[in-house]
Order: sequence, then structure tokens, then C-alpha cells
Amino acid sequence: MKLQPDKSNAPTINAYDRAWIEVNGVRHGHSLSVTSLPNVPPAAWAKGHFDALDVSDFSPWANSGAELVLFGSGQKLRFAKPQWVKDLIVCGIGVETMDTAAACRTYNILASEGRKVVALLLMES
Repeated sequence: MKLQPDKSNAPTINAYDRAWIEVNGVRHGHSLSVTSLPNVPPAAWAKGHFDALDVSDFSPWANSGAELVLFGSGQKLRFAKPQWVKDLIVCGIGVETMDTAAACRTYNILASEGRKVVALLLMES
């Protein structure tokens, strides 16, 4: 059986720390959206802490064409409130919550498989 390595043009999360996330060699010191969707570069996301999140942080991704949204909730696991992700669920987009480090790792795996995935990564100072 011939095996082929997975190839993707999606941004890759190279490294992360509690204060930054590095995507394609560029460090970001703020909450970040990273996606494997074509022509959507990494961008600043959210207001910086979990208690400030609301539906407006999640709903723009409902019509993005994503199959799955990974919510990295910071250093500890905290689930998104149902009203925050309702629009995603109504559109048939899966939502998974995990801490930000796990979301970074999971994003890379799914993006390398060619999946249409969005990682919403919360960084709290």
C-alpha cells in the first residue's frame, strides 16, 4: 500500500504558550481565529476574556462554509454558552470545546486532513 502524506495549504499553528500563538512563523499575543477555509487569514478574535464573550464572537462563522468550529476556551476547559453557538448548530456546523492548547493541536490535525475547520482560540492575560 502506498501512503501519501497529508498536504494542506491551510495555516499551521507552529507553537503556542499561555501568552502567544504562532501561526506560520508569526506570533500573535491576542485571541485569534485560525481557519483552513481558503483566503481567510488568521485574525484577531474576541475581547480577551471568557466572561466578555457573546453570540457576536461565534455567529459570523455560521455562514463561513466550515464543517467544524473548535473553541479553545483558554487555559482551562470552559464550555461555550448554548446561546453563543446556537447559530452554528442551526447551520449544521459541529462545535467542540477544549482548552486552547488542545484546540491548537486538534486544528493542525484536522486542517492537515483537508477538513474545513475554524479554531477560535481564546488568550487571556
